[in-house]
Amino acid sequence: MINTQIPDAAAIISAYDLIKPYINRTPVLTCSMFNRMFDCELFFKCESFQKVGAFKYRGATNAVFSMPDNEIKNGVATHSSGNFAQALSLAAKMRGVKAYIVMPSNSPKVKSNAVRDYGGEIIFCTPTLQARETTLAEVVEKTNAVFVHPYNDYKIIAGQATACYELINEINKLDIISAPVGGGGLLSGTLLSAHYFSSATKVIACEPELANDAWQSLKAGKIIPSVNPNTIADGLKTSLGDKTFPIIKEYVAEIVTVSEKAIVEAMKLVWERMKIIIEPSAAVTFAALLENKYDHKGKRIGIIFSGGNVDLEKLPWM
Repeated sequence: MINTQIPDAAAIISAYDLIKPYINRTPVLTCSMFNRMFDCELFFKCESFQKVGAFKYRGATNAVFSMPDNEIKNGVATHSSGNFAQALSLAAKMRGVKAYIVMPSNSPKVKSNAVRDYGGEIIFCTPTLQARETTLAEVVEKTNAVFVHPYNDYKIIAGQATACYELINEINKLDIISAPVGGGGLLSGTLLSAHYFSSATKVIACEPELANDAWQSLKAGKIIPSVNPNTIADGLKTSLGDKTFPIIKEYVAEIVTVSEKAIVEAMKLVWERMKIIIEPSAAVTFAALLENKYDHKGKRIGIIFSGGNVDLEKLPWM
């Protein structure tokens, strides 16, 4: 599957029309206590309520259902230890094809069990990037499955853009939209949707201080890879890709970083006050408000909660 074009407005609308029958239109929730606390209007786009518990199902579904039958007949393959593994497995199941998922041997059981439940066939490897890539190449050669990259793919980006597209269609005149950044798939899509459908809205990206490669990359004007990041926000440890970074570089208003303490506090506060489950990677957007990382007073702000997949045996405040 080769797509060399950065998604335009038509591509995002087309992606949305394609995946609409298969995804959840996730709710936008508000919290009057948080509005008073921060002296602004907050609108939380809850991708934690998406199928597989994360926004990644949007991109995976767009990639899988965009492929013609003759291209996808041997299935799809990827390497992932997290949400994308589950997302691609379910999307492939819905399309009626196989999904081969290369996972590191130390992946949490809760995640590998979920991949199996969604119909994915797991091939375990030693927990290094080199082993993941080598094993994936072997799987692709053996099965003739199509490799689908978790974020550095324009079909994936167009699918992730539909979360912001829904938010903008539901809540108008947003001053700011805040999204987390790891590999940049969600952020790239959010930036493109804001650019095409709500051009007056600024997009502010959030990431952990201990995995601040996107902040460094923007400052340097080139991709600075993430090296052994040690953050509780495990979904944001990935480095930017050559397809996501140029979009981020062109359209993002700023990238802010947050402390581990603020991520845990934000996550706990959302659980307690809004009664919804979000994961640490999703909590970075709210943590940025707690640490007063940008001017929010009197603004209308969309906050994207990217997912809610949490190991309940290892809650960060326990």
